[in-house]
Amino acid sequence: MADFCSTNPRTLGRAVCIITGASKGFGRALAHEVSHLLKPGSFLFLVARSETKLHELKEELQSFTGEQLAVHCIAVDLSTTEGVNETIRMAKQEAGNEIDHVLLINNVGSLSNLSRFTSTTDLHEVNSYLSLNVSSTLVLTSGIMQAFPQRPGLRWSVVNVSSILAQQAIPSWVLYCTGKAARNMMFRVLAEEEPNIKVLSYSPGSLDTDLQKDIRRLTGVEHHLVPCQESAAKLMKLLLDNEFTSGIHLDFFDV
Repeated sequence: MADFCSTNPRTLGRAVCIITGASKGFGRALAHEVSHLLKPGSFLFLVARSETKLHELKEELQSFTGEQLAVHCIAVDLSTTEGVNETIRMAKQEAGNEIDHVLLINNVGSLSNLSRFTSTTDLHEVNSYLSLNVSSTLVLTSGIMQAFPQRPGLRWSVVNVSSILAQQAIPSWVLYCTGKAARNMMFRVLAEEEPNIKVLSYSPGSLDTDLQKDIRRLTGVEHHLVPCQESAAKLMKLLLDNEFTSGIHLDFFDV
């Protein structure tokens, strides 16, 4: 079998790559793009709640990568301690292998119920939303960093899949805007603390996904929809070029 990354002279190296929210939409598109850019002997971890969809994706990827890429499915709920710990445990098993790049793509996220600020009175609902969209992302990223300590020759990249609403406030989106803004600041702090880790918050645009359909249904607002594969390819180019300032927020339409 030909080398599955031979058609592209630029690669992400022999890597451990973890993608959360990988079973559908943008995460699924990212898995396809990443798999073409990993050198043989790499490890790709696909994390989401749906085991069936994850295994379907694994079969798709291995139809062209064969055994040159080890694909692992982790069917967990990342809003729980057990889900985060299991993801870290699975990834850590490959820590002893000779890799030259760790790439963590924090894509998991949810929309929340759209309601005005003064209607947001259910503490359990708020905590549940922040647990998945903020807290678990922090703990997962920290855990993966500990599993793969920095050393000479090891490249580290962390991507936060963000949104324009991390920087733009609109009525009835208090939880979504808060979660995205918190994640952006979280990863700016990481960039300041860890100069050897390249950190990027990437806003992929209004994607043609089920989530965007829910947004249009709830708000009645029409957006120009970006194909997931197109936005995923642009993110991969940013990672390959590796010219962005660590901690920066970049939007699909600005790069």
